[in-house]
Amino acid sequence: MTWGSTANDPFCSLEDGSSELELYFTAYTSFFHKARRSADEQIDWGKQELTLSEIQHKVKEYNAQINSNLYMVVNKDGSYTGFIKVHFQLVRPISLPPRQSLCSTQEEEQQCGRLKRRTSFYLPKDTAKHLHVSSHTRVREVIEALLNKFTVVDNPAKFALFERTERQSQVYMHKLSDDECPLYLRLCAGPSEKVLSLVLKENETGEVNWDAFSFPELCNFLRILQREEEEHVRQIVRRYALARDTMKQAMARITTPG
Repeated sequence: MTWGSTANDPFCSLEDGSSELELYFTAYTSFFHKARRSADEQIDWGKQELTLSEIQHKVKEYNAQINSNLYMVVNKDGSYTGFIKVHFQLVRPISLPPRQSLCSTQEEEQQCGRLKRRTSFYLPKDTAKHLHVSSHTRVREVIEALLNKFTVVDNPAKFALFERTERQSQVYMHKLSDDECPLYLRLCAGPSEKVLSLVLKENETGEVNWDAFSFPELCNFLRILQREEEEHVRQIVRRYALARDTMKQAMARITTPG
């Protein structure tokens, strides 16, 4: 795999632990539009089966439509290689490894080891990368290659690749499965990014994959849950204490003569 940059690479620094809520809305779409979307509105490029002659014809048409050197090349075995462009739409920061220690003695190394922390950054919203892949390169491999490019230490399972399409002023997002081949989708859809573009986003499945979090992150979740539990217990104790005092006052009024 080789790389080509289409956006500046500067990072925006942010302290560990910050996060924002991911919203899958765009300027043209809302949750209700997505809820009403029918299955036939989404073109499933991956279900198209192409013969070798069809692949050669499509590659020739594809190369004729682009105005750059990002051509596709068909190999003798029927496979082909080319470039895919991936846009980054990450709401949460990414984690980079700590800086290399400059400590000289063993005691200093132990001290530095205790102070090591991951560094978190926000990627610029307009970040996009060209990745040279083959027709056999799958989605999970693309995600791992993108993370390696930026030396991101987060678990690849935290991320997912989406296909973005525009039709009739509406924007639709569809999550790709790990075994799909992005270059094949690019070939079937053509070079137009309005017809299809690839977007890297946080993996929002509706279920929490706890294995995707690091040990410090899981410990932090436990501390938060513990504080919430303790606060909930205090509220229950206060409520029952108030009810007990109210009943004692009522009993005192009943048993007191007059």
